[in-house]
Amino acid sequence: MAAIRALIRASHPGPAVLVTTVAVLLGVGFGRTPADIVLIGLAVMAGQLSIGWHNDHLDLDRDLAAARLDKPLATGEIPAGAVRWAVAVSAVACVVFSLLTGPAGGVLHIAAVASAWSYNQFYKHTPWSVLPFVFSFGLLPAFVAGGPTAAPWWTVLAGGLLGGGAHFANVLPDLADDAATGVRGLPHRFGRLGSELTAAGLLLAAAIILAVAIGRWYALTGLAVAVIAIPVGLWLGRNHGGRMVFRTVMALALVDVVLLVAGSASVTA
Repeated sequence: MAAIRALIRASHPGPAVLVTTVAVLLGVGFGRTPADIVLIGLAVMAGQLSIGWHNDHLDLDRDLAAARLDKPLATGEIPAGAVRWAVAVSAVACVVFSLLTGPAGGVLHIAAVASAWSYNQFYKHTPWSVLPFVFSFGLLPAFVAGGPTAAPWWTVLAGGLLGGGAHFANVLPDLADDAATGVRGLPHRFGRLGSELTAAGLLLAAAIILAVAIGRWYALTGLAVAVIAIPVGLWLGRNHGGRMVFRTVMALALVDVVLLVAGSASVTA
């Protein structure tokens, strides 16, 4: 049981569950059948697990150098071979479940997962680190809707902006550890303040696109909340600690997710 718990922790379960939940809710919003929604959830979960395990396997040397006690591979709780098998099994499951949702959408999801793998393998250390996030998150609504033309263009654009903002927000807690082990993605080149502002700007842009496209009172209310939250969060961060900025950015990402799901539902309403 301890090994299974360690394997789950190595998969980055938080992001995996979050992205899977968003995909399932989008499936409901786009009016997919219950069977399709189950397959979408299984495909996205399998893909996210493969991404998390692949990331931790590649980062083993870095995590050892940084003495990361939260990484089961680095602490020796699970062997590298077990994680390699987990990556292979979850990747195959992702391909199978993705194609079972329909070939047009399934290929898009496979491409999105491959893009996330490319971040782990290549782009993480480059100025182009944000591109796989924009590409993968932009494809998610199209995959869930059933194909390249099944989702409105503004959901794809908003998804890409949300992914870009999530990248800048996600690295904020790890900037120091990443710098110590030589990771130099785009957020690291921007620095903390630059990354905070870029994350907020991308997420705000997504909220604007979604609010305008949906055009209903709840969408405009969500946009108003986002516009007010950004300067307040940045001010609190400067005066009461950087974690407030991170929490504000994550709250803004949540607003975007809610608007994206609401937007998918408005398409079929």
